Amino acid sequence: MPRRTPRSTLDRLRTPGRFPKFLKTAAICALVAGLLSPTAAGTARAATADDHCGGRCSDILPPGENGNATLAEILLNQLFGTQPAHAEDQLGPYADLAGGYSALTDAKINNFFNDASFGVPSGQVASTEKPAGRGDVTIVRDKKTGVPHITGTTRYGTEFGAGYAAAEDRLWLMDVFRHVGRGGLTPFAGGAAANQGLEQEFWRDAPYTEADLQAQIDHVAATAGDRGRQALDDVNAYLDGINAYIDASDRGRYFPGEYVLTGHKDSITNAGTIDHFKVTDLVALASVVGSLFGSGGGGEVENAVSLLAAQSTYGVADGTEVWESFRERNDPEAVLTVHDGESFPYASRPDDPKGAALPDAGSVTREPLVYDRTGSATASAATAASTTAARSALGSARRGMSNALVVSGKHTASGHPIAVFGPQTGYFAPQLLMLQEIQGPGISARGASFAGLSMYVELGRGQDYSWSATTSGQDIIDTYAVELCQDDHHYLLHGTCTAMEKVEQKNSWTPSVADGTAAGSYTMRAWRTAYGPVEYRATVGGTKVAYTTLRSSYLHEADSIIGFQMLNDPDHVKGPQDFQSAAQHINFTFNWFYADSRHTAYYNSGDNPVRASGVDAEFPVWARPAYEWRNWDPATNTADYTPPSQHPNSLDQDYYISWNNKQAEDYTTASWGDGSVHRGDLLEDRVKKLVTAGGVTRSALVKAMADAALADLRAEDVLPELLKVVTSSPVTDSTAAAAVSKLSAWVSAGARRTETSAGSKKYADADAIRILDAWWPLLVKAEFEPGLGGDLYRAFTANLPVDESPSAGHGPTGSHAGSSFQYGWWSYVDKDIRAVLGEPVQGPLARTYCGGGNLASCRDILIGTLKQAAGATASQVYPGDDQCSAGDQWCADSIVQRTLGGIKHGKIGWQNRPTYQQVVEYTSHR
Repeated sequence: MPRRTPRSTLDRLRTPGRFPKFLKTAAICALVAGLLSPTAAGTARAATADDHCGGRCSDILPPGENGNATLAEILLNQLFGTQPAHAEDQLGPYADLAGGYSALTDAKINNFFNDASFGVPSGQVASTEKPAGRGDVTIVRDKKTGVPHITGTTRYGTEFGAGYAAAEDRLWLMDVFRHVGRGGLTPFAGGAAANQGLEQEFWRDAPYTEADLQAQIDHVAATAGDRGRQALDDVNAYLDGINAYIDASDRGRYFPGEYVLTGHKDSITNAGTIDHFKVTDLVALASVVGSLFGSGGGGEVENAVSLLAAQSTYGVADGTEVWESFRERNDPEAVLTVHDGESFPYASRPDDPKGAALPDAGSVTREPLVYDRTGSATASAATAASTTAARSALGSARRGMSNALVVSGKHTASGHPIAVFGPQTGYFAPQLLMLQEIQGPGISARGASFAGLSMYVELGRGQDYSWSATTSGQDIIDTYAVELCQDDHHYLLHGTCTAMEKVEQKNSWTPSVADGTAAGSYTMRAWRTAYGPVEYRATVGGTKVAYTTLRSSYLHEADSIIGFQMLNDPDHVKGPQDFQSAAQHINFTFNWFYADSRHTAYYNSGDNPVRASGVDAEFPVWARPAYEWRNWDPATNTADYTPPSQHPNSLDQDYYISWNNKQAEDYTTASWGDGSVHRGDLLEDRVKKLVTAGGVTRSALVKAMADAALADLRAEDVLPELLKVVTSSPVTDSTAAAAVSKLSAWVSAGARRTETSAGSKKYADADAIRILDAWWPLLVKAEFEPGLGGDLYRAFTANLPVDESPSAGHGPTGSHAGSSFQYGWWSYVDKDIRAVLGEPVQGPLARTYCGGGNLASCRDILIGTLKQAAGATASQVYPGDDQCSAGDQWCADSIVQRTLGGIKHGKIGWQNRPTYQQVVEYTSHR
């Protein structure tokens, strides 16, 4: 029996999406009437485990728990805007925090978050089910959010229930992403340009065969002892639960309606199949998650290109100095997560670099991925999607998101630590993450997990502790120059001419109701070496090479399952050191945070390879034994990794903040931009102020997060310096003077992008915001390009984009994604302008660029570009897209739940905050 039906009243009226014209209203109504069926509600009380949070644990995950919709529910949503139950009931509270945080108290927190206590009060039980009639597991769902609370009396039953609940809530999404992970999305969901780009982006990073996926599972089971064997048992039970739901929903005809709309099932005869899940599907899913959020590094070829451009402009010695000053490997002004002065050297610049294999100027070409295009695959939109996908995949050094604010109990009103933290995973419908509670033998947790990998809670809480993560981005990817021999598809491996392995994925598609893209096809082709897939080709000193990328987690994404298993185990995690030991088993690059009633902790995870002496991780090196990772085995892609003590870690620091900033002194991350101004400063300034005052409360820490979520980093931390230069002499030009007045007023008001009133969809300082959005790219170009020269300026902007405003695109998460101000030239502008003003700068740029260092000349540049920006209309600054009309500033910034299925949701105002978020303060400990 289907668990949910559409609500009987409209949530809100929206402009409906357009389905093909043959779907007439009368026919739809008749179809809907035949497809609806009643919802069962239970009255049993859910079991409550040992819970030490004392009602002070909260969480939120928009848009809602229910990510499955029947065909009837999809049609009602498209035509009338109605929502399936629990499809978006967390979206409103999430959005409302932007307008309500200023008056927040501890008592009001759950107006904007869910109560994340274990169990469900008897009066709040919406339904109780025994999946597949099993007697060893019960799934209880609460009335408010529909979150599944899974309680098992056996380990198998518990994991079976987790799989069943996952399929109830995210079956279609799980199916989509198992196809993404295999590079086969277009045959499954349609040939839309976005689908082509998505499958190409992830398959380029992990072009795995079925044997590769199975080998990962076999490796975990064979090498991880009892926990490895338990993990395999858990996965098999979880799969059994998923497949039991597939069978039940197929028989009952309440499976997700997208299967009908994409042609996999017939709505009349029920013909067609939904393929069962298998263990390798979960590895394919894990490869997507790891690639998107947990694979720091890459970009060595782009680094080499910009270094060569700098040396061409300034000469080798001076050019290298200029390059290093822009790279900011260890900037003394960078905000740090571990700020107690402890140093964790990693990937630092060697004194005597060895093995560098820099390309000859102009010789670099990107390795093609897509071949033999036919039909709609030849369209301009399709080729543009391929270009974007390649840029995102090869620029993995610029991935990241998520934030954390953690305060020690020494500085809180209660004496207990407080944490507000969570991952920024973009905004999707349905959401990539799902909420659940799992209670069973060896498992006791509530929180969020990626759909299809929810055999354990991945981010959340245990009985007396909570944990979360942010993307860390330290470099676990290296680029090797493999010397070619015989032809372009043979290379030298330890002196032997070896054939590259050709791996292909042939995709074709035809139109469907869901995706009308015309028929088309192409072949994705990857050439694999022992040093990883080929990504570029070039010459080095005239010798032809292929540049490959080798990631320490390549062919090992499944290994991290052991760490997540430990985090869910109350018998393993009894304190902060146990938490750190669990995080040490996760090979993805994350910053992990922990809080219980007495302690806080931090650990940076990832398999950091031990590089050969003299190797500079910033640049490509020769694929020769002398420059390989220490004890690297090409057959298994295993090597020596830095020990846990050398990873940034800490216990009970006064506070921790993280917004994908630098972890600790001397710990070099792969991404550019860890300088004097970083979005982590938005958290650092606010949390440090709270800690200095003392008596921190949950609501105070939420306020700090929410205030930073609305701040414009450029306006808060750089604009005051720019205005100092502009007003260093009287501003006589009326246009410039008016702009200065508006910008100054905005800074004085807090430099936030906030509505005039809740729901107005108009910014309070709209003109100032428009002016800065237009001014920033103009001033950066005018400030730096004359001194750097066009070639070097373009090379540096390839390493680090100039801007990342709220309306910018964010790679695989698209535009309207919330996350903003992570990557940009704010630190460069800050350091350069302070140098012009004669203010002290630690770690300055090697040159002063604005006006050649002359204050008057710099002022002229800024005023000239400011006048140009002030004259730009809203329609020019915000040109519009498929979501917004030109000139609609609020809409340009707005967050959109990007549709991955048939249900659509309304836009919400911009916030720069985690997608899933916890607010926790434990009152006791076991």
